[in-house]
Amino acid sequence: MCSNRGVVACLGSSSTAARGSYDWIADLQSRPQNASLQFLNFGVAGDLAFNALRRLPTVVASRPDKVVILIGANDALARVSKKLRWLLRARKFLPRRPSTQWFEQNLRRIVVDLKSQTRARIALCSLGPIGESPDSPEPFQQAINRKIHDFSAIIRQIAADQNVTFIPFHEELSAHINASPGRSLERIRLLCMFRDAFRLRVLHWAPDDLAARNGWQFHTDGIHLNTRGGVILANLVQKFIDRS
Repeated sequence: MCSNRGVVACLGSSSTAARGSYDWIADLQSRPQNASLQFLNFGVAGDLAFNALRRLPTVVASRPDKVVILIGANDALARVSKKLRWLLRARKFLPRRPSTQWFEQNLRRIVVDLKSQTRARIALCSLGPIGESPDSPEPFQQAINRKIHDFSAIIRQIAADQNVTFIPFHEELSAHINASPGRSLERIRLLCMFRDAFRLRVLHWAPDDLAARNGWQFHTDGIHLNTRGGVILANLVQKFIDRS
């Protein structure tokens, strides 16, 4: 690894891995002001904070100068959707049922371990809204709105407690959605998720094509980001990079 290149490690789930989502890390890597930086993508689709914690040694081994963490959407979704909770527990070998307390415990441990094992500047991103209807009467959308809000508050508190940077992605994207509300995410449809994955990975649809087909303004499917939503995140992360 070149010693004259700063390393930015990005830890998260599918929105970081760019699986069905805008590649905000590639966006940042392509910007001229980041030419001296090396961005490493440590995103894995479907991960909860528990899984990200287990993968932390690979992040530490990269000797990062900065670490950006965006994790928790699957923790929140697993609290609301029984179908997704069952799927994630089976695929991710979770030792217990996801809970708000377990999310907080795992995320806090990630930050503490990074601080003790690296010299990196650390940033925690709050969670982007899921669905695009903040005042929806639909029970699922109401429930996920509450969970994303609550988990984002936990992220903000951990950032304050540990004296690391807080990136207000939830707050910024929510402001855009509030100005132009869209459709509700009424439930998790696993068949639709597999269909969309086929369109992206086999038929090579672009995320924005999927967003247009599904009727979303900032997402591809109500969960993952299209270009419009992803650029908002990239710009916020850029501010962290520029000032640290």
